[in-house]
Amino acid sequence: MFDLLVKNGKRINGEKVEVAIKDGVILNVDTTIESPAEKIIDLAGEHYVSAGWIDDHVHCYEKMTLYYDYPDEIGVTKGVTTVIDAGTTGAENIGDFYELAKKVKTNVYALINISKWGIVEQDELADLTKIQADLVHDRLVELPQFIVGIKARMSKTVIGENGITPLELAKDIQRKNQNLPLMIHIGSAPPELQEILAVLDEGDVLTHCFNGKPNGILDKETDQIKDFAKVGYEKGIVFDIGHGTDSFNFHVAETALKAGIKATSISTDIYHRNRENGPVYDLATTMEKLRVVGYSWEEILDKVTNVPAHYFHLEKKGKLAAGYDADLTIFDLSNGEKTLTDSNGFTRTAKELIKPVKTIIGGTIYDN
Repeated sequence: MFDLLVKNGKRINGEKVEVAIKDGVILNVDTTIESPAEKIIDLAGEHYVSAGWIDDHVHCYEKMTLYYDYPDEIGVTKGVTTVIDAGTTGAENIGDFYELAKKVKTNVYALINISKWGIVEQDELADLTKIQADLVHDRLVELPQFIVGIKARMSKTVIGENGITPLELAKDIQRKNQNLPLMIHIGSAPPELQEILAVLDEGDVLTHCFNGKPNGILDKETDQIKDFAKVGYEKGIVFDIGHGTDSFNFHVAETALKAGIKATSISTDIYHRNRENGPVYDLATTMEKLRVVGYSWEEILDKVTNVPAHYFHLEKKGKLAAGYDADLTIFDLSNGEKTLTDSNGFTRTAKELIKPVKTIIGGTIYDN
């Protein structure tokens, strides 16, 4: 007997789907499953089902003061089954973060900031003595079930006078630790984006990929994507949205799409202020923005499930398939009108809206 059977759901392409779950694991996915279950959810052909949504760039260590939130406020209540905190904490405080994260409903993972206290202050990489590779290694050994990569913020307000050096140190830490995933934040120069992309390798994650800043991928004079950005994209650098308060611009995203450049993964860079006051609000709203830009719902869902699970090595997440963790998002798509605002105050009108209605994490059902 199954613990849970989800009946009469729809995949995003409209195909009927049913999902059987036992002991927190998906045991069967088919068009029809006839078997007893302790609990049955009948979606009556009205709701869509996907693998649980993953937001691979959030800030949810509640003890911080600059950027913080609470995992369940940005996770399970928003249809998101898994969040990856993007470097809020470093080697000195990530252990405490882990203890807090174990107590919530949402699956929480973390990227460890190469600065040992994380984002306690805006300029955490201005003092290179805070980058201690041995401490990072020790935490990676201690918390392999929690830490899924490393993070360095490479923009003017963060690095002080250190130029490209923090990134070079991050790459050295990466090489010495089994080439763990590396996420790099970009913003205002220095360092120049061209310098950053030259150091990154295939599979490294460039977050805030469609920001509207002069040091972004768009050449403001020609209104074209910079050639070196195209080279980096073609090299296999992961272009991650990382919407945030100041890092997503509709025009940049639209221009990139016309040039054949799509975000590899979709994430929010959410924390309490841009959740409460916008322009982020939640992952669903960011997904709607990419739909307005011109992405299909099929690829949008892939970029919040399978893609982040792949790049951050979450081997049992991201797919609606037997043997994967029983993390599902049940949602509706509807026609309507909604004004969407990017990080620079520009707006677009969404005609198709996505709304999570139930979140299933490890086989446990939560209503949205």
